[in-house]
Amino acid sequence: MKHSNKAPAKAPKVKQSLDQVSELTTNRLSVYLRCLNLLDGAGVQTISSQALAEQFHLNAAQIRKDLAYFGEFGIRGVGYYVRDLKRHLRQILGLDRKLRVAILGAGNLGLALADYPGFRQEGFEITALFDKESAKVGQQSRGGVPIHDIHDLKKLARRHGISIAVIAVPAPSAQRVVDIVVASGIKAVLNFSPGTLQVPPDVKLKSVDLTVSLESLSFYLARGASDEGKEAPAATPARHPRAAALSPNAGVGSRRP
Repeated sequence: MKHSNKAPAKAPKVKQSLDQVSELTTNRLSVYLRCLNLLDGAGVQTISSQALAEQFHLNAAQIRKDLAYFGEFGIRGVGYYVRDLKRHLRQILGLDRKLRVAILGAGNLGLALADYPGFRQEGFEITALFDKESAKVGQQSRGGVPIHDIHDLKKLARRHGISIAVIAVPAPSAQRVVDIVVASGIKAVLNFSPGTLQVPPDVKLKSVDLTVSLESLSFYLARGASDEGKEAPAATPARHPRAAALSPNAGVGSRRP
């Protein structure tokens, strides 16, 4: 039996309460995890924070600070063991267990989200679609996700242990659908509908407004076009030497005796 000389990384421990860890920090942890997945796939076993930052255009000091919220993972002189840090980050992000997701709205967006393979690869199981149109109920997405009546959400959420709801309905229906989600006991909601939604304090809501993102890009393009359209100030034309000589003030105070 072979024994490893590798010093075990210390088990992650939350050094501050979750309320003190910003959402920006958890977003960066997701980025670090993706980088580690790439490194692991390439056969890299250890990496320092500096090398990680340089390879993926990150900030080494920020990496160390973010990880320090949750424990001590690096080994002096070695850096981080890629697979160990991957496992710890998955545990911190709650990805060490299967998370079941329901999508509200079986339109084009909802069906596309239901069949996106990347969710399952990261541990998110799209359990069901829900819609109010009776013609859609009983059907399936192309990937085989069943479509249920939205009024069955509470019953099926309890039966299947659904913990996340994705809102993919038109804006006028979004608040009403969110209210149904909250009543079903689901505490995490990802909203793709435009506009502002209201949820109780114990429910976490994240919104992805594609229109706002497109408008931000439009602003960038408009500013670029505006800058390009600005004419450079006209240069003062050079005076012909003869014209200068014929000027009424030419040579004043400069005549040689």
